[in-house]
Amino acid sequence: MAKIKIGLITLAGLMVVVQVFRIDQTNPSVEGGLVAPPQIEALMRRACYDCHSNETVWPWYGNVAPVSWMVAHDVKEGREELNFSRWGAYDEAKKTKKLKKTAKEVAKAEMPPWYYVLAHPEARISPDEQHVFDAWITAEIARPTH
Repeated sequence: MAKIKIGLITLAGLMVVVQVFRIDQTNPSVEGGLVAPPQIEALMRRACYDCHSNETVWPWYGNVAPVSWMVAHDVKEGREELNFSRWGAYDEAKKTKKLKKTAKEVAKAEMPPWYYVLAHPEARISPDEQHVFDAWITAEIARPTH
């Protein structure tokens, strides 16, 4: 019983100490963001923008280490892979590639990730929304310029 108590006290102490290591929760400015119909924009803001834009809404648990480190890591990777706040900086070929990859990942339920949807159930994409999203991406790819 004493070992369990010592272990719990040590764990609690460690949790306090790791809070010192804060993460950067800033959002860079939006530079030529994606323009989409209101229904698509609302869907993407709800399901994509926290990790794939410079408009992240940092959750309360994003202030508690070590979870905050994971959140910051996911946002950093998400922005590097696809950043809707920098959409205007992508050339046409890159936009097409990003749209196709996004459509594929959403269709396979890889995006948004299951753990994000678990914490943010509003990010779940319904089959009807999936259909509208796919139709928009198909039309967007077919346009001469996006």
